[in-house]
Amino acid sequence: MSVFRRMRDITVATFNEALEQSQDPVRMIDQFLSSTRRDIAEAEKLQQQYSVHTRQMKLQMDQALSMQNKREEQALLALKAGEDHVAKLALQEKMLYEEKAQQYTELWGQSRESLQELEYQLEELRTEYQTVYSKRQYYVARMETLNLQRQLNERAGTYGGRNLPRMFDRLDNRVADIEAETYSLRELRRSEAGYSDSRQSQGSVLDQELARLKQKLNNERKE
Repeated sequence: MSVFRRMRDITVATFNEALEQSQDPVRMIDQFLSSTRRDIAEAEKLQQQYSVHTRQMKLQMDQALSMQNKREEQALLALKAGEDHVAKLALQEKMLYEEKAQQYTELWGQSRESLQELEYQLEELRTEYQTVYSKRQYYVARMETLNLQRQLNERAGTYGGRNLPRMFDRLDNRVADIEAETYSLRELRRSEAGYSDSRQSQGSVLDQELARLKQKLNNERKE
């Protein structure tokens, strides 16, 4: 396992521990995403450098192989021409290019292997980032749900718990008192009106009786 992979595992483990203890998981996730973006940017930069370096090693290897083959062909031509001394010089150079080709082949292989490992790690980082980002959306939704629920609880504490039946009982009692007062006043007024009519009726009868007695007295006197 590479040093980068071990360090990344430590970072993820620390993040998971902090996330479990955090009161604001979205903030923790944002910090992790920010750190991961930096890691991705650094890995992409290193990938570009490795790509350039790998191409250079490949170019050096190909050139060395090409010169190696070319010098061997020249040595053959020199031997055919009977020029052994020229053939030896060509073979000496061929051996130098052969060694160089081997060296650059090893370097190219190492660089290519490292580049492949880096590309794999970079893909892991990108996948990790997308996974955590998706989780962020989920936790944002959960935190918003909790926030709305908290507001609902506060509203329920303000508006809820009121005894509506008791409130209407009190209102009914008050209305009943007003009705009783109104009806009592109406009955009193009716009683007063009836008493007044009765008195007027009694006064009329009394006057009639008085007039009758006076008439009777006058009649007696005439007799």
